[in-house]
Amino acid sequence: METVISTSALMQKEALLSHIKSVFEQELSSRLNLQKVNAPLFVSKDSGLNDDLNGIERPVSFMLEGKEFQIVHSLAKWKRWYLGELQAISGEGIVTDMKAIRADEVKTAIHSHLVDQWDWEKVIDKDQRTIATLVHHGEAVYAALKETADRSNGPVLPEDLHVLHAEDLLQLYPDLSAKEREHEIAKAKGAVLLLGIGGKLSSGSAHDLRAPDYDDWSTKDAQGRPGINADLLVWDDIRKDALEISSMGVRVDEKALQHQLELTNQTRRMQLPFHKSLLQGEMPYTIGGGIGQSRVAMFVAQKADIKEVQAKY
Repeated sequence: METVISTSALMQKEALLSHIKSVFEQELSSRLNLQKVNAPLFVSKDSGLNDDLNGIERPVSFMLEGKEFQIVHSLAKWKRWYLGELQAISGEGIVTDMKAIRADEVKTAIHSHLVDQWDWEKVIDKDQRTIATLVHHGEAVYAALKETADRSNGPVLPEDLHVLHAEDLLQLYPDLSAKEREHEIAKAKGAVLLLGIGGKLSSGSAHDLRAPDYDDWSTKDAQGRPGINADLLVWDDIRKDALEISSMGVRVDEKALQHQLELTNQTRRMQLPFHKSLLQGEMPYTIGGGIGQSRVAMFVAQKADIKEVQAKY
């Protein structure tokens, strides 16, 4: 049967978006050794599995058989739990198509109430809970993005990913806000892995907020700088601004979880099933992150607004 090639601009755009997502997922899975798995749309409120983000966003919830469930914000904790269920060994990982509703999200050119991510997670050994492991995986995510852009006639990205800590960025631009600092470094370098998101810097403030129970943002490096986590930023020449493609991190161990819950006055979470299991050493040690599917698509397709690559609603 002869293949029909549509001349509709909208159909061609949809074909390009499908191509971008397909290539990126293949590249990511290959580089990080990830197995595709199904993702839940909702989890029990009492499980402790939902991502609390910055702690102020309200989850969309509903009752089911007399029990309260929440639409997921992300799968940061669920993936780690599921790797344990799968009895995955060090070096094995999973990736999902995560869809979430964030009702309190302020809509902008890069934010939507509908959130779609490649949520990935990978088992590591405890002695791999290091900056070197974080950077290695960040570089793999970036390589997948660059290959996708190259194969999709997208923007030209730098060969190398620039790596620096949020404290170093603060020292470079001490008079700017965190977002202004991101703008300047992304514009200067093109692609940046910004380490240390969530722990207090020398200014007394964190570069950005992170929940206390998945990324390890408190463990300090050899220079005394906090955080074994990072954001991947690129320079978006269409919007003339930095664009966060991914948030990722080495996940908390027992010590870091307790410490971060204490720092954020969230010790009541220790009674939730997920947190109890982790504190008792029953969870695998992992690294993982979320990569915005719509953000990858808009960046590679060179669109100015996220609504141009998402389903209309």
